[in-house]
Amino acid sequence: MGRTPNDFVDFVITSPPYDDVRNYNGYSFQFEEIAQALYRVMKPGGVVIWVVADATINGSETGTSFRQALYFKKIGFRIHDTMIYYKNNPMPQTGNRYHQHFEYMFAFSKGKPKTFHPISETTKYRGLANMKNRGKSGSLDYEKVERTKEKKVGNVFGYSVGGGISTKDKIAYNHPAIFPEKLVIDQMETWTNKNDLVYDPFMGSGTTAKVAHLLKRQWIGSEISQEYIEIAVRRLEENGGKID
Repeated sequence: MGRTPNDFVDFVITSPPYDDVRNYNGYSFQFEEIAQALYRVMKPGGVVIWVVADATINGSETGTSFRQALYFKKIGFRIHDTMIYYKNNPMPQTGNRYHQHFEYMFAFSKGKPKTFHPISETTKYRGLANMKNRGKSGSLDYEKVERTKEKKVGNVFGYSVGGGISTKDKIAYNHPAIFPEKLVIDQMETWTNKNDLVYDPFMGSGTTAKVAHLLKRQWIGSEISQEYIEIAVRRLEENGGKID
């Protein structure tokens, strides 16, 4: 990002290596420096989707997710929405806690989001049709009807995860923590238009790049691990894309 101009990127979607929950080839990251750089390179109206959760250490959740969200707000981002990434089939857990089913999916915006294409679903509702006639009493007589219409979905997004489900690209599972392609598709289609520039500062297995290619968005990504870069290159090549 140090080589990236100011106000350059339309959209960011990523899942950072929080709380050392996974071993990313021994790499870690400087959160505050990266958050500040994201604010600098983001165009006004751009959105960052930040997928994060908390580890449990010494019997307590760390609260990393909340601290990061508040820091994004401190440096100028809006916390535009706090969404939930719900796992339909999470790994079972032992101990005196319920199974962990979700991660936070924060939407941080630099000012008011310039693009929003909400995902909709069909819903049925009962309403009153136009007046048919006046009853004998002279009162208006309306016909009750059942109609269908579209409404925005809620901000809890459920996805099944695991081998052969998160993606069909077998090589991607050489990375320790991939997020579902459908999650990236849903968020990218919501907050961007074709040819917008998408960025992932933790490219990992290349899911963001692959989805951007398939949805005809421009993309750039950062990744420090050569092993993960090779995975991303293979995935893109297998889906008709390439990395420069």
